[in-house]
Amino acid sequence: MRKPRRPIEVFSLSFLDVISCGFGAIILLLVLSLALEPATLENIKSDLSGSIKQIEQEREELITKSQALQSELDDKKAVLADINETLEQLNSKLSENQNNTAVESATAQAQLKNELQSVLQSLTEEMQRLLSEEQQKTPEKDAVIGGIPVDSEYIIFVIDTSGSMLTAAWPKVIRKVEEVLSVYPHVKGIQVINDMGRYMFSGYAGRWIPDTPARRKEVIRQLHSWKSFSNSSPVEGIEHAVKTYFKKDARISLYVFGDDFSGGNIDAVLQEVAKINKKDVSGKSRVRIHAFGFPVLYNNPNLGAHRARFAHLMRLLAEQNAGSFVGLTDLAP
Repeated sequence: MRKPRRPIEVFSLSFLDVISCGFGAIILLLVLSLALEPATLENIKSDLSGSIKQIEQEREELITKSQALQSELDDKKAVLADINETLEQLNSKLSENQNNTAVESATAQAQLKNELQSVLQSLTEEMQRLLSEEQQKTPEKDAVIGGIPVDSEYIIFVIDTSGSMLTAAWPKVIRKVEEVLSVYPHVKGIQVINDMGRYMFSGYAGRWIPDTPARRKEVIRQLHSWKSFSNSSPVEGIEHAVKTYFKKDARISLYVFGDDFSGGNIDAVLQEVAKINKKDVSGKSRVRIHAFGFPVLYNNPNLGAHRARFAHLMRLLAEQNAGSFVGLTDLAP
């Protein structure tokens, strides 16, 4: 006889235990999350507060910079307005002068053009008449005035601005610069640097100063008060000038004014200059190097070797680079 099956109890004690544990776990999680919520909110609030302060600080800095830029812009606008007003006044005066002296101005300009044309730095018919018959028979020689070739289109002055030169030789330096410029009535560009390669006009660093009568007067005017650090050695200025301004299609004359060479090996200087001052197809140096030696150190026996080294270096540089060396015998301007 089959035994009767036991009835299945759906809601047994074990089932209720499982359900109770599950609800208990959920309640425990809720309690823990609610307990940690204030700390989390506080951290978030702290982070946001720090970010807000940083943003406000950056905003203040931007406002300060903006005000400074606006002030600078206002100053520049004022300067520009003054310049425009001056230009208007000059243009007005120029118009008046042109209206009053139109005929005279045209005549003067034509005369000036003819004069400039007559002193072009090449072998003109007039210059050929002045040259000797021997020079005329050798056309490869350049035009020479006072022993200085004047075939160049650009001029560079490398001037020693050491204390000895400024104290004892400066009036003579200014005089010699004027004389050199007078040999070249008109060139395409001028440059003036000291023996360290520092520019008289920093705004024209690496560029040519346009050759105009006004610019020439400004060069002479600046020479009277020009002071720049110098190590009393022309090597740096010469090398900088040749490296910066050397061009295959440009004829350049470089004039060195100095009294002392306190540098290193003379042969090394000659080799370095020869390396950067390339020769053209005819074998001539494209940058002529001339030099004026000022007798500043003659009265100082302790520096006699420096004086002799300068003269020796300049004589060799001039010979190597198609130039001339002039040793001055006095410092009278």
